[in-house]
Amino acid sequence: MNQSNCPVPKNQQPTNEFIELSKSKIFSWPKSKKSFLFILLKFWIGTFIFFIVIASGSVYFETSILRYILLSFFCSLSLPLLFSIRLYLGWNHIFKRLTSEKVEYEESGWYDGQIWHKPVNLKEKESLIATLEVKPILRNLIQVITLIIIFALFGILLFQFKY
Repeated sequence: MNQSNCPVPKNQQPTNEFIELSKSKIFSWPKSKKSFLFILLKFWIGTFIFFIVIASGSVYFETSILRYILLSFFCSLSLPLLFSIRLYLGWNHIFKRLTSEKVEYEESGWYDGQIWHKPVNLKEKESLIATLEVKPILRNLIQVITLIIIFALFGILLFQFKY
């Protein structure tokens, strides 16, 4: 979008937003599914320990240590789930900006929103970036979010049984 007739500020151009997000330490994690799963696993273990400490003060769990551990184990999924959803929302925003035919931008503040229609060559270039770079990241994030939700639902069902 380095054309002279482009009125969109440099930091609001979709290609530059994609580059900025790709360079971000946290938002670059989902690019590799294996490393992202490893990071989430470490995060899950950390939150599990945190939830164990919190749930240890409950009188209800003095009679059933298994329920206490299971509840902490599956409740600790909530933070990795929220983290993954936040990453998905950020990448999805960039995907929509890259595939859109127009760019919404502000020149100096929230009150002066403008719309600029992309030229055909720019639309093709950004569509290619969205398809080859962003779409696999979104697919990885959807798979991870689905996996976490399945684990959480399994934990809820398991916790309902009396034992």
